[in-house]
Amino acid sequence: MKRNIYVFVMIFFSMLTFAQKTVSGKITDEDGEAVPSASVTIEEPGKDAILAYGITNSKGEYKVTFTSSESNVDLKVKAFNQKPLTKQISNSDQTLSFKMQSETTEIKEVQLKTKMITARGDTISYDLKAFDSKNDRTLADVMKKIPGIEVNADGSILYQGNAINKFYVNGKDLMEGGYGTINNSLPKDAVQKVEVLENHQPVKILQDKVPSDQAAINIKLKNSVTMTGRGEVGSGFGAPWLWNVKLTPMFFGQKSQWVVNYKTNNMGEQVENEGNILAFGSRFEGRRINASQNDWLNVENASTPNLPVKRYLMNSVHYLSANYLTNIDKKKEWELKANANYTNNAVERESYSETNYFATPERPASKVTQNIFNNFYTDKAKGELIFTKNAKKGFFKNTTSFSQFWNADRGVVDRTDPINNRHGEEAIESPTTSFQNSLSTIIPWKEKMVNVMSFINYQTDRQTLDVSPASYLAIPGFIPTSADFVRQNLRLKTFEANHSANIGFSTKGWTFTPEVGFNFKTTNLVSDLSNIITIPSSDPNDPVTPVSAYSNDLKYTTATPYGSVGVNYKSEAWMLYANFPVNSNNIKAEDPMRQVSKEVNKVTFEPSIFAQYTFASFWKASVNANINNNFGEINSAYSGFLMTSPNGINAMDINNPIPQNNNKSAGTRLEYRNPLNNLFFNVNYRYSDAKRNLISNPRINEAGYTIMQYIEQDNHIINNGYSAEVGKYFPKFKTNASVSYSNNTSKSDAFLDNASYTNKNNSQSYGIKFNNTYFSWMSIDYNASISRTKQTSQGGVNSNAARKGFTHNLGVFFYPIENHTVGFNWDQVNTNAGDQKYNNGFYDLSYQFSWSKKKIDFELKWMNIANKKVFETYDINTTNISYTRIQLRPSQVMFTVKFNFK
Repeated sequence: MKRNIYVFVMIFFSMLTFAQKTVSGKITDEDGEAVPSASVTIEEPGKDAILAYGITNSKGEYKVTFTSSESNVDLKVKAFNQKPLTKQISNSDQTLSFKMQSETTEIKEVQLKTKMITARGDTISYDLKAFDSKNDRTLADVMKKIPGIEVNADGSILYQGNAINKFYVNGKDLMEGGYGTINNSLPKDAVQKVEVLENHQPVKILQDKVPSDQAAINIKLKNSVTMTGRGEVGSGFGAPWLWNVKLTPMFFGQKSQWVVNYKTNNMGEQVENEGNILAFGSRFEGRRINASQNDWLNVENASTPNLPVKRYLMNSVHYLSANYLTNIDKKKEWELKANANYTNNAVERESYSETNYFATPERPASKVTQNIFNNFYTDKAKGELIFTKNAKKGFFKNTTSFSQFWNADRGVVDRTDPINNRHGEEAIESPTTSFQNSLSTIIPWKEKMVNVMSFINYQTDRQTLDVSPASYLAIPGFIPTSADFVRQNLRLKTFEANHSANIGFSTKGWTFTPEVGFNFKTTNLVSDLSNIITIPSSDPNDPVTPVSAYSNDLKYTTATPYGSVGVNYKSEAWMLYANFPVNSNNIKAEDPMRQVSKEVNKVTFEPSIFAQYTFASFWKASVNANINNNFGEINSAYSGFLMTSPNGINAMDINNPIPQNNNKSAGTRLEYRNPLNNLFFNVNYRYSDAKRNLISNPRINEAGYTIMQYIEQDNHIINNGYSAEVGKYFPKFKTNASVSYSNNTSKSDAFLDNASYTNKNNSQSYGIKFNNTYFSWMSIDYNASISRTKQTSQGGVNSNAARKGFTHNLGVFFYPIENHTVGFNWDQVNTNAGDQKYNNGFYDLSYQFSWSKKKIDFELKWMNIANKKVFETYDINTTNISYTRIQLRPSQVMFTVKFNFK
């Protein structure tokens, strides 16, 4: 396989470099003065298509690289107040200089056929008016139609299939990665254009020294000082009384910016994720994380369907956030940012399932049915304070954040299995406190740069899981006592510190960054399982530990001093960054009560490399590879019993070593983005091999309850995946269309009930999407995908399962009369497994009247017209066949008033 990758990469780059030619030179005017910002394009004779283009610098110099099979090509030069020049040249490397004649003319940028997309260097600009339709109201509505850009429901943005690293408004990063609120609520009328900043390095002192392959988004508003925002107030009826309120005022000035956001609804809209960190910037900015709980304990969860969230989410959510940015010095180099948000959310969920387990040598075939009803309660708050200086002569950033969770989950389960019929009530209380501080500073020292980084994280998790009555449990090897309930208590205390220092040397496009650092993490686990006892086993190989082993008091420590060398290079065509770290890994797990004392002391070399080549103006080709090692966490080191869920108990064998996982991966990517003819596409391939020294060996009894065990044995998980996407905007038809394909294959070693087997999964998907605003009386948005999945198991477990799926969403809007809109939405999800087929269709109808003078919309919407109340699906898996029926939101009608704040 490694040889195949090597051959693939060699052929790949051979194709890229075939027949590439470079033309360079200087453009001057009649007086011999340099002509800056002149556009130089290469075209094939007789064809209205640009092969490559370049722009002259301040000295009038240009350089254009192109690929063509023609013997001659046309070189065209255009510049402001100069007469356009065309010359046919040979298809060869050459240096050509030109003298232009004066002529009154007007040309702003490299613009051909249309001004909707323009390019200058690494910046691609989109005129928002060229892509919007009459029904669009927010920035996200329009951005979904821009070629090369994807927008998800939470407002997150992908460019050419990859996440962006920054989101700016008028050049300022107010949201620090949590930009979903602005994207979903900024009125489109306030925006002049959207800029994609390719290869964006957000730390100014590192620009032209440490390259980046990620893109950023900058939103240019029409006015330098803008007070705007979006609001909605709605009410309706379905099962309960419905409400939906969204109030998001915004201010963007030259010195300060702020956004205040309050959203609440019980109509199935998931608004609380908009504040998540979606873009993480550069590693030199320090470390930022989305604080989350260590959810070790769980109630049994009802299933969720493969549907848009609004179809099944029974919620009652309140989400409040505020973001503020201000410059605190006259030079506007120092910024203070304060961010805070609060979420209160209650969710109901219900599902019914029938699971038929296959027979194995250890147990007969069996059938288990479950009806699960859940209540999930989320109560969390977060505050963040950020000081930043981002200037060409220095960088400083300190981020302090605090998060508090007061979450609780409930479950009511009715279960029928071959052993008994049982009713259980389950409850979790899980408060969490989290504190982080991240500091990074870069100080210029003569011609060098000194960077110091520090990250500190402290978190406590308390979780209590109660299952009542105790007789609900039927876990193999365990019996409840006569108590009314079984209780699992758990407490985790985690402290993490990462400190490093490096110095950067730059010469002729190369930057070398030697670095030393120390990473330290310690976690204390204290747990106790009460009101349950073990059944003595006659099997000498059974890993069940003594009856007293219901508690853990484990300390898990990782200390890793390291040294590394970073190598970066950037030129007009090439970009390279690599890191060569040597880590001294020292891991220790100690639990005197359980007689656990394990440790690993190992030195590892974990290189990573990325190289990108830009050619013929519109093409990019890249390769990447890395090796990393993972030594597990505390959740793989404890040996006392831990009931992580009412349907399973986990315990590691006391004799098992600390997990050691070695991961190797390599990938390549070919990308084309031509803003001149509105065409974008990318092709990707990735291979990975994960080697592990422990393998899971779950034991499932006929009632469907599980004990998770682990066996010491080398095993692999191998993944191969490739994908392609092509998108184009057709200005003549006002249509943006794209098609995509992906194919992923994984092969892994596995165990089940002490039986060894090999598991292979292949999944393929085909996608198409387009939107059209050609007709003044109608607009269309359409997305569809077809998926095929095949799973094969061979060895101790033999199975062969296939699954097919089809999903699509159609949105059609009609504009029969000025200011009147009629909309129709259709979601379709079909599944096919074995001889079972399920078709799930959902339909919505809306009418909207726009009071254009006041910019107010009045909308009446009827959702789930067919009143479909359940979602059905059928799955064939390695161990079982399951049928699931999930409760959905009923038909509901909403009346909403939508408006801009200004």
